Amino acid sequence: MAVGFFYLAYYIPRENFWLSFTIYSFLFGGMLVLYFLSAQLKWQWIFVGGLLIRLSLLLAIPKWSDDYPRFLWDGELVQMSENPYLETPEDWLQNHPESVSPYLENLFELMNSPEYFSVYPPLNQAIFYIAAWGSNLDTNSGILILRAILILGEIGVFFGLLKLFDHFQLAEKRLILYWLNPLVIMEITGNLHFEGMVLLLLLASVYALSKNRNMISGEFWGLSIGMKLLPLMLIPTFFSLEKTRKSKVFWIGSAIAIIASFGWLLIDNSWVHFLQSLKLYQGKFEFNASIYYLLREVGFWVKGYNVIGEITPILSGITLVGILYFSWKRKAQNLLQLTDLWVFIYLFYLMLQPVVHPWYLIPAFGLSLFTDKKAFLIWTFAVIFSYQAYGDPNYQESPVFLFLEYSILALAIYWDYFKTTTKSLIPT
Repeated sequence: MAVGFFYLAYYIPRENFWLSFTIYSFLFGGMLVLYFLSAQLKWQWIFVGGLLIRLSLLLAIPKWSDDYPRFLWDGELVQMSENPYLETPEDWLQNHPESVSPYLENLFELMNSPEYFSVYPPLNQAIFYIAAWGSNLDTNSGILILRAILILGEIGVFFGLLKLFDHFQLAEKRLILYWLNPLVIMEITGNLHFEGMVLLLLLASVYALSKNRNMISGEFWGLSIGMKLLPLMLIPTFFSLEKTRKSKVFWIGSAIAIIASFGWLLIDNSWVHFLQSLKLYQGKFEFNASIYYLLREVGFWVKGYNVIGEITPILSGITLVGILYFSWKRKAQNLLQLTDLWVFIYLFYLMLQPVVHPWYLIPAFGLSLFTDKKAFLIWTFAVIFSYQAYGDPNYQESPVFLFLEYSILALAIYWDYFKTTTKSLIPT
């Protein structure tokens, strides 16, 4: 397995879909074999194996994602005491010619959206700054520092899962499904995405609740919002759980963490450009969607053009109403039911989104290991079909591969929520 990960990270670009798919499938299958044959495998061996794989990728340049140049760009601006939210990279280069270095010019050339304002929250910017501070204008060093930070976060996730599995009396071998999962390793350690840090903070929040440290739990949840915004949608679930609904210190801790994370956006009215980028992201981009694509095709048939600007606000409204409804109807009575509700809400959210990048699955997948639901585990395999688009000369998604991915997921959802005897989260 280690050879497969090494080969994927160092030698296989995302454009080579069939080879990527073959190796990825082998790695996923190997993970499942270890899971089913590892009744007596100690967690220490699982940890060492997964850690060595991650460490072997330390020097790899991300080949499946081109987000890292923006991370390093924003970090360099922060180090220069510049506000990364005030100007787009295009505008900054034009307005500050005296500060432009070959390093920044190179990052600009590698960047995928230089015409947009930064969409990364201040907590992300702090990590980008650390990478810039230690890289000394060297891209490889910046990547190495980001990866080291993310691996430390992954170690935290491993031990967070281990502690909570012990608390909830769940089998330790479930660790294999996260720690050796090819999606997790490639998208976090390989491609430098921060969803693993979000999962770490959510696990810390749950663990603190299990120890009746409600204020600390609220702070960790607030920090998870500061890392990626998306955990904000979980707020109604905390009102459904009596332990947090009635806890003033939980909400005080949450407020402190959120204010500390986002208060920086008040400087120079940075929040205006930050929200502008979020709005553009929601109303312009589309990738690997499901229900949205079906509605878009209906829009083409009825109106003759892409109705993304009309559909996305409607889907956002449906998402909000759905989250409120399920949180109210399915009140969590304990922490396991709370995490089960979180998993369902993530699933509901992602099914309605116009953009579903593979790494978006990771927080919900990690949380799903506390439940009997298998949809996210299966999706971590099926989502590899989305990379077909990068193998197309025009970066066009194939309806065939989209159908394959979401047919597999639909079967998993049916099995989780309708076929099994487990009571569904969907109210009846």
